[in-house]
Amino acid sequence: MTVGDITPNKEKGSGRSKRVADEKAPLLPKQQDEDAVHDEFNGASFIGAVFNLSTTIVGAGIMALPATMKVLGLILGVALIIFMAFLTDASIEFLIRFSKAGKITSYGGLMGDAFGKYGKIMLQICVLVNNIGVLIVYMIIIGDVLSGTSSSGVHHAGVLEGWFGQHWWNGRTFVLLISTIGIFSPLACFKRIDSLRFSSALSVALAVAFLVTILAIAIFKLISGTVVMPRLLPDVTDLTSFWKLFTVFPVLVTAFICHYNVHNIANELKDTTQIGAVVRTSLASCSIVYIMTSFFGFLLFGDATLPDVLANFDTDLGIPYSYLLNDAVRVSYAAHLMLVFPIVFYPLRINIDGLFFPSASPLPQSTTRFAFITSGLLILIFLGANFIPSIWVAFQFTGATAAVCLGFIFPPAAVTLRDRHVISRKEDRMLAIVMIVLSVFSNMVLVYGNAISLLKKNQ
Repeated sequence: MTVGDITPNKEKGSGRSKRVADEKAPLLPKQQDEDAVHDEFNGASFIGAVFNLSTTIVGAGIMALPATMKVLGLILGVALIIFMAFLTDASIEFLIRFSKAGKITSYGGLMGDAFGKYGKIMLQICVLVNNIGVLIVYMIIIGDVLSGTSSSGVHHAGVLEGWFGQHWWNGRTFVLLISTIGIFSPLACFKRIDSLRFSSALSVALAVAFLVTILAIAIFKLISGTVVMPRLLPDVTDLTSFWKLFTVFPVLVTAFICHYNVHNIANELKDTTQIGAVVRTSLASCSIVYIMTSFFGFLLFGDATLPDVLANFDTDLGIPYSYLLNDAVRVSYAAHLMLVFPIVFYPLRINIDGLFFPSASPLPQSTTRFAFITSGLLILIFLGANFIPSIWVAFQFTGATAAVCLGFIFPPAAVTLRDRHVISRKEDRMLAIVMIVLSVFSNMVLVYGNAISLLKKNQ
């Protein structure tokens, strides 16, 4: 069951010209209302689509993956990354197959086709909660990296503060304001997601550069004999350590969430039948990056690996030019998140418009509405990043939970079980049930873990 199994339907008894036309027919046929957003352009390249989808997948979550290896061990950790990649491929196959059957060209439209108006509204609210939370966290991390943070009670100097000392112009608020005006705003003003293909390519390149840096450091320390072979299997000694194994599931489940951008990318492809290959290429590439980052990050820091591996690059690594490499890793990561920002922002704006202006003309055709929604969202995210510095707990309760729902429960599994067009197979329904059980379980573990953490802090 893969996305590649999807092929356009052909009418019997057609002539040669009809067959040729059908072969080039869109995988996700165009329709009016919110889907008309994409009608003005359908010439995106395969490579550009791969970069955009890969950028959607690889966000801030990559930094938590080495810590999952510390909990699971290398063998189980790598196996679960591969499993989640295949599960994501299957869920996106559900999206595209049911979209084709209902002639749907949008994420919200698919939910609306199966569950009506209120199902569509529920999905749009989930996108709103998830993406705003994700973007606020991105901006907070960028502020921490560049300007430093004191949220934990201990001040950690940012890159700019380390280079130039403490000044008003490298404080968090001013740095984020300049970043918003000079970087986020221009990138957020593109009306087509394909226009972001170059920034997405650079974002992927920065993620690869981060991986290469970790690889080089790990190889150097291996040669010098200062690292030991990490654990291959989890270290389970009591009931507490057993339950700790399940705390990594939310991280792994959300690591491949990209479903809300699949329709946007497919609609702009020159040949929309390529969306299956785009998905598989993106998932395979990101899986390789995930596995290598997890492996070498855990190899490098061992049991000292922190939940956010970036924090491990705040001390002397015991190699030549250690602090220079630390700064290079942190700056490249901040730049990576800056370039991921518009890819996550794009579907957020479309769903906000569909939620509040469902009967209006397509968003790109209304400059006033486009500017109003874009500027309003940027201001909201900027304020959130400045006045909610401890967003992590709130994000884990809302954003990550909503992401799991977006990826596996609502459109993929729920639409498959609803089966409005009577096209699902028995194995499809069984897999949909597995997705729902896994998602609900992950959410319960996530909420329980955060509740326990809050209780311990209050005590």
